[in-house]
Amino acid sequence: MNYQKLGAALSTALNDVQDSTTPSLTVFIHTEPITDAAIAVLQSLGVNDVTPDKDTFTATLSANAISQLSEQPWVKSLQLSQQLRLLNGGKRMQSFKM
Repeated sequence: MNYQKLGAALSTALNDVQDSTTPSLTVFIHTEPITDAAIAVLQSLGVNDVTPDKDTFTATLSANAISQLSEQPWVKSLQLSQQLRLLNGGKRMQSFKM
């Protein structure tokens, strides 16, 4: 595993993975321009919507797949996708009056 390509949150999350073969971590994959061989690797790992004109992909991957991707020269970085939540706890926002 090339830890230099992993974001801090992803490195931490990998320590908590129980089964390294089960896809359990949703990540952003940032790449250099990709070739047909790179497309084949991404698709074999379960990444969808892979086209040569894109350089960022999202996928839910296993720890093993993340390790494999981190070793690819065309992968710039791998970042953990965080669950977004509303700042106001889901309450309806009040309108502003002027």
